Amino acid sequence: MRIAVYCGAALGKSPIYVEKATELGAALAQNGHGVVYGGSKTGLMGKVADAVLAAGGEVIGVMPTHLQKRELAHASLTEIHFVDSMHIRKAKMAELADAFIALPGGAGTLDEYFEVITWAQIGLHEKPVILYNVNGFYDALLQHFKIMLEEGFIRTEQKELFRVATTSKEIVRLLKKHG
Repeated sequence: MRIAVYCGAALGKSPIYVEKATELGAALAQNGHGVVYGGSKTGLMGKVADAVLAAGGEVIGVMPTHLQKRELAHASLTEIHFVDSMHIRKAKMAELADAFIALPGGAGTLDEYFEVITWAQIGLHEKPVILYNVNGFYDALLQHFKIMLEEGFIRTEQKELFRVATTSKEIVRLLKKHG
């Protein structure tokens, strides 16, 4: 399986984010999964890619040309696709991926996550979408999902689409269920 990994082009303030991004990249590669991601060598994105590559895994980057200089494209990837826009980037990543994981990140990470979870809700794909809640990073969002469910904005039968993991082992287990 190829897994799209969404995460920050920054490292975050706590070293646990780097630790868990690196651990996840290694775990995915060790379990035979390739990674599709934004193509950067910076931030958590770069840490995931480096860990997958160090473990002998496949890493495919998808980067808009306007970010090529700003984010500094990773030079050691298995392959990299330069595309014309963020819209095309998201579509290409979704096309190449069999599952999706969102680690901590900023607005771009949330944008990517919300797009694929929305697509799952409306039946455009049946691929697993996993929120990696490192160090409680997404606790407030998870609380909001609960409110959305309670208030009838997420249907009860859609609840299982909102998969959450707190360890790489949980992620690997969730992926095996869908493999």
